[in-house]
Amino acid sequence: MSGEDKLPVLAFSAPRTTEARPRAADPRRLARAAEALRAATEATSGAEGATPAEPAASKQKQEQEVFTPVGMPRPRWRAGPDAAGGRPQGTGCMSGGSTTPGEAEAARGIMARRILSLHLPRFAIERWQAHAARHGRALPDDVPLALAIEGPHGPVIHAVNAAAEALGIGPGARVVDMRALCPELRTAFAEPRADTAALERLMLWARRWCPWTAMDGTDALIMDITGSEHLWGGEAAMRAEIENRLAGLGLTARTAIAPTRGAAWALARFAPAICDPDALFARTDPLPVAALRLDAATVQLLDRLGLSTIGALRAVPRLSLARRFRAGAPGADPLLRLDQLSGRTPEPVDSPDDPPRFAVQTRLAEPVIDPVPHLPALAEELCAGLVAAGFGARRLGLALYRTDGEVAQAQAATSQPSLDPAHMVRLFEGRLDGLDPGFGFDLITLAALVAEALPERQRRLDGTADDAEDLARLIDRLSARFGMSTLTRPLPMPSHLPERQMLWCPALHLPRRAFPPRAHRPLRLFEPPEEVRVLYAVPEGPPAQLLWRRQRLRVARFAGPERIAPEWWRDRPGTRLRDYFRIEDHTGRRFWLYREGLLGDGRGAEPRWFVHGVFA
Repeated sequence: MSGEDKLPVLAFSAPRTTEARPRAADPRRLARAAEALRAATEATSGAEGATPAEPAASKQKQEQEVFTPVGMPRPRWRAGPDAAGGRPQGTGCMSGGSTTPGEAEAARGIMARRILSLHLPRFAIERWQAHAARHGRALPDDVPLALAIEGPHGPVIHAVNAAAEALGIGPGARVVDMRALCPELRTAFAEPRADTAALERLMLWARRWCPWTAMDGTDALIMDITGSEHLWGGEAAMRAEIENRLAGLGLTARTAIAPTRGAAWALARFAPAICDPDALFARTDPLPVAALRLDAATVQLLDRLGLSTIGALRAVPRLSLARRFRAGAPGADPLLRLDQLSGRTPEPVDSPDDPPRFAVQTRLAEPVIDPVPHLPALAEELCAGLVAAGFGARRLGLALYRTDGEVAQAQAATSQPSLDPAHMVRLFEGRLDGLDPGFGFDLITLAALVAEALPERQRRLDGTADDAEDLARLIDRLSARFGMSTLTRPLPMPSHLPERQMLWCPALHLPRRAFPPRAHRPLRLFEPPEEVRVLYAVPEGPPAQLLWRRQRLRVARFAGPERIAPEWWRDRPGTRLRDYFRIEDHTGRRFWLYREGLLGDGRGAEPRWFVHGVFA
């Protein structure tokens, strides 16, 4: 430690006297000086404090008179890991600082907790592979695969499989550069939102082991297993159970258990193990400083200073770290991360609440053959619970339990959150006729499998029903009767090509954000566009005459052209552009046709003409 880090030691000089000869020694004064010297010697040599016979004021005065420069050996009476009789190793106190009795008690409470960090290093790529396997698009394991996201200078690698990682391809690199190194690299765009939603579902699923789970970034979970490990036969058995269950789901997991969240995070990524409080520093000191959850710039700076491990960083005095790294973001504050790892600063697990579950049931005194008469009461009770919580049902599940143990189930969905009991009952009309009642049903359960927040809306001033609600109820009944895939509706899509501006989806799906309609577009489009033969005066001008459906039409008026270029990120190379014209023939009919390509564009022969739609 340099001299700049040390506090100045106060020097007290004796007052000058004007007497030429020293005064005669006073025996009483010599006795008091000897007593003071003995007390100071005992204080600096490691005495635990004043004896019981000493008054409290004398003890407080002695503690105030002792000065300990920063960086010098600490007196034994100050609590710390290097003090005799102090706190045992691994209790969370760092060198270079003192703790009060209240802080010591809080640190012991923090170190008594058990935190499990569940790291999923290949969660994004494994979720994508599982989704591709379900749709029959799975790739062999020996084919290098990478998921990419948009970067400032083109796509960058987001996640890779084991084959790509073996070739030296890692996240953060540009896709263009990696393809130059590995031409056989297969790429696909990542879905960060879908990954986050899947991780959130996994977080709720993991509450079978403990009630406190939370997401930790985009590829990890944090679990407070304090008091839950004995239910699984101990921490080792619980850790093995978690890893085996996740392996069955096709997920690679790295787990670690430690007294603090920071220590569990570090061990899960660099040395998966179960860490006891007494071995906290022995386990974490050899780890690199990147295990402290610091950003890349701070890690690089610490490496340049020669502090490459947690143990080397922990040996630096706290005052030096506080001076060099001002309090800021947690990722740029090594002192804060050290305190979190050691338990000096608490870092609780912020576990979100479970999503609300709405379900009602009725137990029948005698078995019944027809459960329909009991549905209205169940629907009213379910809607009362939904209204109290401010939710609406999007998907309903009806379970009928027979006396012989068999269960019959039926589901229904709605296009909008619903709170109408009569509408819920009508969704099950005709769907329970084919159920085999056996010897009768004695238990009926109605649950809202999917519920969404439903804010209160003001009704119309005239008291009439809203047309949108009537349409939604009609869509629900038709979909429940004929199937969800039989009733579709168009959804606007973000594309400037006419045939890609609409996507037909099941009517029960929520509509996406509406895009403003384009002007001068026909109401009816031909799919596919119909090719026509034309006569024109100039190659790049409008047609003067066209032959369409065995009819010869003369062009009386026209407007255009409107040029639409191909979508280079979706279309194949060589796709030609389009020039659209709005024309009116000699009979007054209006058409929307386009010319595909230009003369001499190098992408084909002469341009072709197509009729894409007609105006009303």
